[in-house]
Amino acid sequence: MRMLINTADTVVADALRGMAAAHPDLDVDVENRLVVRRDAREGGRVGLVSGGGSGHEPLHGGFVGYGMLSAACPGEVFTSPVPDQMLRAAGAVDSGQGVLFVVKNYTGDVLNFQMAAELAEDDGLRVEQVLVNDDVAVTDSLYTAGRRGTGGTLFVEKIAGAAAEEGAPLDRVAAIARQVNESSRSFGVALSACTTPAKGSPTFDLPDGELELGIGIHGEPGRERRAMMTSREIAEFAVGAVLEDLARSGPADAPVLALVNGMGATPLLELYGFHAEVARVLEARGVPVARSLVGNYVTSLDMAGCSVTLCRADDELLRLWDAPVQTAALRWGR
Repeated sequence: MRMLINTADTVVADALRGMAAAHPDLDVDVENRLVVRRDAREGGRVGLVSGGGSGHEPLHGGFVGYGMLSAACPGEVFTSPVPDQMLRAAGAVDSGQGVLFVVKNYTGDVLNFQMAAELAEDDGLRVEQVLVNDDVAVTDSLYTAGRRGTGGTLFVEKIAGAAAEEGAPLDRVAAIARQVNESSRSFGVALSACTTPAKGSPTFDLPDGELELGIGIHGEPGRERRAMMTSREIAEFAVGAVLEDLARSGPADAPVLALVNGMGATPLLELYGFHAEVARVLEARGVPVARSLVGNYVTSLDMAGCSVTLCRADDELLRLWDAPVQTAALRWGR
């Protein structure tokens, strides 16, 4: 195992210490595993809290800041954070306007966020929850009942965060988050398995010359294994799967937000080349791309591969997407 770590037991704590040193504008609580926007309780905004297992960086801690999340709760690698973390986060960001939990659809996250919401409400906090389940590759998996939450999480956190920044009330912020989730679909492809620090070996076997279609962000295998395909062929397959499912949510020619996301070990040279193929497929199918984002945003440790996420966006969602954001991993317009 070749990893830039001290020990598997301290990898998350060490990363949080590094984040605190690199981003003094954030309150990073290493002991309680929280990343909190320093001004989270100012301005009377709805608080946005998300989280999940570590290993998907910059999701979620890298998205804490102006115009996006108020706080993030990192768990151990590929392991849900615990309700106590979520409860502390809710208390740290509540300004009296309520808190929205953004929850990826993985069993541990769902159960723990639900428990935290109940505890928060017992303490007098208003809490809404939005479940992100944008992955079209599989219906059930090792980690989920129903569809997994993947790249669409970024769209939900950015757009709902912009609405909260503008002062929208809790029910409106939650409604926008649900609209984004319902309008988003994703599909992922692995060219290699990832290696967790605790295990020290690949999470699944992927022989040379093969790829896995429909993988999740925890290194779980997908729906189908094939011989290696070209970037053009992968784009045709992935975009086709996304558009087939997305057609049920609105007009086929509606504009989309397009995210080409790296899984952690694929360089930008390849991701931009793949984005060119995604744009070509969308143009050929008459789907206008309103905005594009390319890079490593929702990763799976050192997995080579990528995912495609498309979100059908009306004028209001586009306006909120374009609104200023300033986080460790996403920033523009400010």
